[in-house]
Amino acid sequence: MTDHWRAYAEFLPAAIHTQSKAETYTLEGYNSIFRHFLARLRKKSKCYTKSLEMVKYSVLLLMKYRNKEFTILSL
Repeated sequence: MTDHWRAYAEFLPAAIHTQSKAETYTLEGYNSIFRHFLARLRKKSKCYTKSLEMVKYSVLLLMKYRNKEFTILSL
């Protein structure tokens, strides 16, 4: 799913490429949440991760917290 920027059509196969603002709206909302709460995903940040596994765990923890599956006190 992408917006209607023409450059995407150059490198994404038409068979799997869907252009829709309705679908990218939700995705951009999640990207905003990740950048807000996880310093390692912010642009121009000194915090970064060398381990893809740690990024995965950070995102999973944030999503579990946001979905009220656990609280900070239960850690």
